[in-house]
This record gives sequence, C-alpha cells and structure tokens, in this order.
Amino acid sequence: MRINFHGAAHTVTGSQHLLEINGKKLLLDCGMYQGKRSEAYARNLNFHYDPKSVDAVILSHAHIDHSGNLPNLTKQGYEGVIYATHATKDIASVMIADSGHIQESDAEFVNKKRAQRGEPPVEPLYTKEDAEEVAGMFVGVKYEEAFEPIPGVVARFYEAGHILGSAGVSLEIEEKGKQIHFWFSGDIGRYKMPLLRDPVLPTRADYMIMESTYGDKSHSDPELAFLEFKDVVKRTVERGGKVIVPAFAVGRTQEIVYHLNQMMYNGDVPRVPVYVDSPLAVKASDIFKKHLDCFDEETRKFVEESRHPALDFNMLSYVRSVDESKALNERKDPMVIISASGMAETGRVVHHIRNNIENPRNTICIVSWQAPDTLGRRLADREPEVRIFNEIYKRKCDVATIGGLSGHAGQDLLVKYATAVKDSVKDIFLVHGEEKQAMTLKGLLKERGMSRVHYPGMHDGVDVL
Repeated sequence: MRINFHGAAHTVTGSQHLLEINGKKLLLDCGMYQGKRSEAYARNLNFHYDPKSVDAVILSHAHIDHSGNLPNLTKQGYEGVIYATHATKDIASVMIADSGHIQESDAEFVNKKRAQRGEPPVEPLYTKEDAEEVAGMFVGVKYEEAFEPIPGVVARFYEAGHILGSAGVSLEIEEKGKQIHFWFSGDIGRYKMPLLRDPVLPTRADYMIMESTYGDKSHSDPELAFLEFKDVVKRTVERGGKVIVPAFAVGRTQEIVYHLNQMMYNGDVPRVPVYVDSPLAVKASDIFKKHLDCFDEETRKFVEESRHPALDFNMLSYVRSVDESKALNERKDPMVIISASGMAETGRVVHHIRNNIENPRNTICIVSWQAPDTLGRRLADREPEVRIFNEIYKRKCDVATIGGLSGHAGQDLLVKYATAVKDSVKDIFLVHGEEKQAMTLKGLLKERGMSRVHYPGMHDGVDVL
C-alpha cells in the first residue's frame, strides 16, 4: 500500500490523497486549491497522476477545498463512482455547480481585461455544465454502512461533526495476506456545535491521515459565542437597526438561523424579521431540512418541544429573487439579514453592507475568520472608511466580531482524536494545516508517547507495507 499526498500538504486547502492498494487507485477527496489566482489555476488544472487511472473516489464532505476539483478530474478522464454520505452527495452537487458558475464568471471577467490588452482568452477551470455531470456520479452511503470501493477494501463513514454529511473514513484493507486498518479524518468538527452530532473518534487504526488546522490552539466554548451574538442582536434591534451577517452559505448560515429560532422562541430577543439572502444558502438550507437524521439530539428535542422545524419559524424568510433582495434595502425597520459570502467579497451581502454601513443604528456582525485584503477583514479591523464597488463609504455602523464559531476541532480535540488510536497506530500523517500548527500538534503528541507522527510535503509518497 502506498499513500500519495497530492493536496492539503503543508497547506490548509485542496485535500487530495491517492492510495495505491492491490494494484488499484483510490482517491480520498478531490478538493480545489485556493490561493493566488494564477497559482491556484495551475495547481487545480494539472494533476500529478492520470485521472483515467483512478478506480474510485471517496469524498469526506462537501466543502469546496475537499470536493471542488471533481469536475476537472472527470473532464480529464475519470469515469468511476464518487462515494459520499447521502447528505454530502446532495450538498456537494449544489456547491460544485455553484463553483462552476463562479469559474465561468471569473473567466469572463478576466477575459474582458485580457481583450483590452490584446491577450488571448483563458478557459474556465470547469463550467457549471461540467459540475452538473459530476452530480450523476455520486453514490450515497449511510453512516457506518459497509461498502467496497475497490477490491480488498471495506469502507465505512463515521460522523465527523464538521458540516452536514461530513465523515471520517474507515478502511479495512486486505493486501498481500495482511490486514490493515486505515483512517482518514476528513475535517474534524467540534463538540456542542448547533444542529450537528458530535464527531465520532476512531477506535482503531494502523495508519491515519488527520487534519491539523488548529493544532496550535483550542477554541472557546461555542455556547459563549452565541451568547455574544444574542447580545448583538438584542441591542441592535432595540435601537431600531438592522443586523447584517456575512456568513458562509453552508453550515454557518444554518447554525445562525437555528440559534435565532431558539432566541425568539425563548423570548431572549425581540421578534423581528429574519432573512436568509443567498441563493446557495437557500438551496443548502433546503437540503438540511431533508436530512433531519443528521441533526443532534438537542436539535430534535427543540423541534419536538417547540413544534416547528429547526430551520423554519414564523419570522424567517428565505429570499429567492433579486427583486426581493433589493427590497430589503428600501426598508428601515429592524431585521436580521444573513447573506453570503462569508468574507463579504462577493454576492448580495456586499449590497446590504453598502446600503447600511453609514447608519449608526445598524450592526455588521462578523462571525468567521476574515482573510487579509477582503472587505470582511477591513470591517473586522474597524477601518473608518472602506471601498465598495469602487466608491468610498464612511463606516458609521457598529461592527461586532464573534469568535469561537469555527467548525474545525481545536487543539484539545485534535489531541484527543489522535490519542484515541495510540495503542494501535503505527504512523499518523498530519495534513490540512500550516507548518506552525502541524508541528505544534506533533510536539504535543510526542509528549504523549506518540513519536511516529509525520508532516508530509506536497506530492510525497509513503509505502506502508
């Protein structure tokens, strides 16, 4: 058996790990590398193996840095099956199609600039049509149900608690007369997060590929973060303002909706209109409602006691048209608007910020990490003026930043996850983390007697038999 690390190695994006077993090739994830435009395009376009030679794909979850390069894989000749949980199958189909639309739009924008300079046009990495073809290749599998992706390998999905449908992957492998238990963590979630069940720890593994995103720090309690959010909503609404929340369409949006549902049901905040204004978030929310089996016991209890769904309540509206979205900016009454993108760079949320940033009654609530040079980061840094659509706006509104809502496990849970297989594991390979985070985690595991921990480089290969 050979493990090849073709993505999320020495970086936090582009998950892609190729296993060679019994003369077959099994790909774990096929994520899009996200970085500088020119570098990302080249990395995503050029595989370090022949896609035609891959026999099966297993997808841990739907986030684009794990699923987003599947259309390019199929464009270049992959014709097999993509195994995923049923919820991942549904969400990934929507997210990849949305990504295809973005690829086309980005190429169209770049080509206008290139034409002005007399340069030849570039092709999109893939199109929405390419992405829609991938949807037909998914095979949905239940959690903990055994399936055989390639001969000699029995696979199972276990709850990862990261986003709806996310999973750790267990592989029971028979090769050359030997039995191997292999575990791929995917992205590990957190305890006590809304809606989702807690992540399942591995019970046994000879070899494990594990994420290390927050290997250098633990998170604060998510319940404290939502208490902060409650205070933001309460004080903004009481002064007659709007709360604008830039939020990622899958996961964070649904968590916030659920907590607003609880807050208003319990009378913790005034009952005001709540709008989810993002086409992708609306589609994703519809998928969440189809997969109630993925919700945790607390959510199911709330639904039973309050007698209405977790992601639907009287004050909530899902905005489906551009005209409906524009109408929100004409209104002056208090409300909450949750809209994509999470870093306020694109989408309808930019228009909501532009129309509300100069009103001191309003609050822009930042609920996730913001990359440098994004509008979200400039708002989080409380810059007095920001440029939106090439015009300068004075920031007169309040800005609230809520930490502690990351969907990734913190250092404490990563250590617990790895030490769960301390008695059986021969090697652990840390991926999906920058060097500082991974090496800090490696040091902590060494202190606990786990010396066989590695941090493989991009395109490294390791023989484990």
